[in-house]
Amino acid sequence: MTAHRKGLLAGVAAYLLWGLFPIYWRSLAPSTPVELLAHRVIWAFVCVGVILLVVRRFGEVREALGTWRRFLVMLAASVAIAINWGLFIWGVNNGHTVEVSLGYFVMPLVIVLFGVIFVGERLRVAQWVAMAIAAVAVIVQTIEVGRFPWLGISLAMSFGTYSLLKKLSPTPAVTGLFVETLVLLPAALAVWGWFIVSGQSTFGQYGTAHTLQIIGVGAVTFVPLLLFTIATQSIPLTTVGLLQYINPTIQLFIGVFLFHEPMPAMRWLGFVIVWCALVIFSIDAVRQNRRQRRGELTDIAQASAAS
Repeated sequence: MTAHRKGLLAGVAAYLLWGLFPIYWRSLAPSTPVELLAHRVIWAFVCVGVILLVVRRFGEVREALGTWRRFLVMLAASVAIAINWGLFIWGVNNGHTVEVSLGYFVMPLVIVLFGVIFVGERLRVAQWVAMAIAAVAVIVQTIEVGRFPWLGISLAMSFGTYSLLKKLSPTPAVTGLFVETLVLLPAALAVWGWFIVSGQSTFGQYGTAHTLQIIGVGAVTFVPLLLFTIATQSIPLTTVGLLQYINPTIQLFIGVFLFHEPMPAMRWLGFVIVWCALVIFSIDAVRQNRRQRRGELTDIAQASAAS
């Protein structure tokens, strides 16, 4: 099997697993979202820590926290991802999986918008058009639901913030996850301790299977990230960008057909408008990538001719 095919399969597998997350988190009832968030941090820290110990890559951890600037960036990134995780768990466990999927559909557009606002990147015409269409979709969703889709937009914005911070301080994905959970660990342990002391902890109270599922959130967090890392190292980022829509598509169908969340015609219309925006956005990304590749090939040819 070629490296490209392995990368493609890894990318598909990563987004399939992320798409199935709502089923996993719903199966952990009666654990509350706050308790589950604490456990996710704790067991992800343990899981990734063991992996780093085996492969002897703790030097990357010291490098990631080597300066105060890096530490503060990682601290902010940790808070952003904790908010994202918490909103996701709360959403799928409270009947809002469809709105969660909306957040992940618009997330690429939010990340690009953050690049314009905070990094000074310039949008192409097609990207502006996609942004405008997405804004119309949000308005349609607001009219249909009767409120601003705060959960979906908050998910997109929290991950957009996380992505922006990671860009400011690049760290290998697995090492980054370890550092982020390390930063969050004291708070997570304090929350778990409070649940135990107050008699509200569900850990170990609902059978072996439930307990193992809670411990398993560490692997559930780590494995898709590892597959995603393999994919980004083996296939073009434009391909990864197209694969990412597998995740919210699965979440949408889970919300509608498995969890039976309401999906009136106007809400479908809102999603169709979002999809139109994403088609424009994706086609533009593919074309831009092809232009860059042609430019690189031209530069190589000219350099070869000159030599």
